[in-house]
Amino acid sequence: MDRSQKSEAVAQLNATFNEVGVVVVTRNLGLSVAQSTDLRAKMRDAGASYKVAKNRLAKLAIVETDYSGLDEMLIGPTALASSVDPVAAAKVAVEFAKTNDKLEIVGGSMGTQVLDAAGIKALASMPSLDELRGRLVGLLNAPATKIAQLATAPAAKLARVFGAYAAKEAA
Repeated sequence: MDRSQKSEAVAQLNATFNEVGVVVVTRNLGLSVAQSTDLRAKMRDAGASYKVAKNRLAKLAIVETDYSGLDEMLIGPTALASSVDPVAAAKVAVEFAKTNDKLEIVGGSMGTQVLDAAGIKALASMPSLDELRGRLVGLLNAPATKIAQLATAPAAKLARVFGAYAAKEAA
């Protein structure tokens, strides 16, 4: 990799750090190509990305970004998972690490908030943005449904009472 390629890689990483909501630092302990491809596919499906970057270049790229606290974590064979959704990258990385002991969660950062491995696991247990939006729509829709049920309930009760009187009269 020559100097121009390195500066281009740093610029791409810096642009990524300025766009994403979370960065998860993982340690690769001997993932095979197939396992790495599988992890990248799962990340892509979740709207996240997984990139192996040279630590020296990543350290240059995080300067003057919200993720400057990741500097101490970039030691050894690391890779960076990132996503705009604050939960997506963490969720996929943690799920993959549960089934594969060759991927270790080192830590990460959500903006300026640096997280250790336990913090990333806690973040992964939270619902994603899409799940939260669905819950919010459900909560907003529920009162309208309940109001409609309450509005029709008295009429239904009256109809049952009248039906009972009619049945009593007929008998």
